[in-house]
Amino acid sequence: MILLFTDFGVNDIYAGQVRAVLAQRCPEVPVVDLFHDAPAFNVRASARLLASLVERVPDDSIIMAVVDPGVGSDRRAIMVKTGRHTFVGPDNGLLALAARPASRTLVATLPVPVTASPTFHGRDLFAPVVAQLAVGQQPALAGSLDQLVGDDWDDDLAEIIYVDHYGNLVTGLKAGAVTAVHRLFVNDVAISQSRIFDDVSIGELMWYENSLGLVEIARNQGSAAAHLGAKIGTRVQTENQ
Repeated sequence: MILLFTDFGVNDIYAGQVRAVLAQRCPEVPVVDLFHDAPAFNVRASARLLASLVERVPDDSIIMAVVDPGVGSDRRAIMVKTGRHTFVGPDNGLLALAARPASRTLVATLPVPVTASPTFHGRDLFAPVVAQLAVGQQPALAGSLDQLVGDDWDDDLAEIIYVDHYGNLVTGLKAGAVTAVHRLFVNDVAISQSRIFDDVSIGELMWYENSLGLVEIARNQGSAAAHLGAKIGTRVQTENQ
């Protein structure tokens, strides 16, 4: 199975071009659009989302992950194999948290084809490599690596990393890291913990452990984002900070 994680958006022309390459080169392999609305250009936020999402995808999946504001520069293109999955994407921190060093079996650089568009490696570099892997072929490798950009990043990021269409605020904090915390603060507003939406009144704010195991802030039947004036990158403070 191939899974696609990008900031290409679902209404632009880019994700379809990637899927067309995969349909041509490995037509029998299922392709799942895991997420195409990753925070645009925001590698640190996207890395936390990717790491949380891939914990729940099938073993032996091939994940093409592209949030790549440095496309065409001297940033490396890489393939990372772990005990569960294979990742293909840029070496800019996006893959580092999803493939922590302890689980890696291979980290290698991918050569850039001379015919690749310098602004669309998703279609011309990463998708062809993913297709090769999906049909059991070994892609060309330019050398092994010991360390990735982002290897020194913390697992947790005390910021809003995604805002869904309800206005719910997904944070980069794992719920297990804040289990002893009763309240969070966003823009100086205190928010208490609840287990489910029905535990609070309509219009009331709450934070809870979402289905990905991350701390999420919501307003019951309303938009927490609008109510708090929060967006991707807004800081989240815990009561003991």
